[in-house]
Amino acid sequence: MHIVMVEPEIPGNTGNVARLCAANHMTLHLVKPLGFSIDDKHLKRAGLDYWSLVDVQIHENFQEVRRAYSEGRFFFLTTKASQCYADISFRPDDFIVFGKETKGLPESLLKENQTHCFRVPMIEEARSLNLSNTVAIVAYEALRQLGFPGLAKGGVGIENLQ
Repeated sequence: MHIVMVEPEIPGNTGNVARLCAANHMTLHLVKPLGFSIDDKHLKRAGLDYWSLVDVQIHENFQEVRRAYSEGRFFFLTTKASQCYADISFRPDDFIVFGKETKGLPESLLKENQTHCFRVPMIEEARSLNLSNTVAIVAYEALRQLGFPGLAKGGVGIENLQ
């Protein structure tokens, strides 16, 4: 599974997404321009000590991602879509694409991919959700559909705590 962040602006959000990707064997694609330096202390703090566990690929533009993965299926998350993310039937090598915090994905990209645009449902009065929260919602739906491949599903139940 691949998470693509197009022109992310807030280092804390990107760090949170990197941590999510690390914990779930997802590749993180960052598309320039980035609104921060990769060395940003807030980015590193949000990702904690998970940076060695995540495959981060940095791309000059979105077209570079498309060219490198021309056979991939791409799904675009936007508040402007009418289809719900839960209606996607995910496959292991899919790309889930998110836009920058202040503006979302470019209109041209959304128009070119209208049938692959999806949203997270919310009330009409709400403009949007936090980007890293949205990534987590959609990523875990994809993982749920795929049976959480390669991930520990168990854990210590409360009844086992002493």
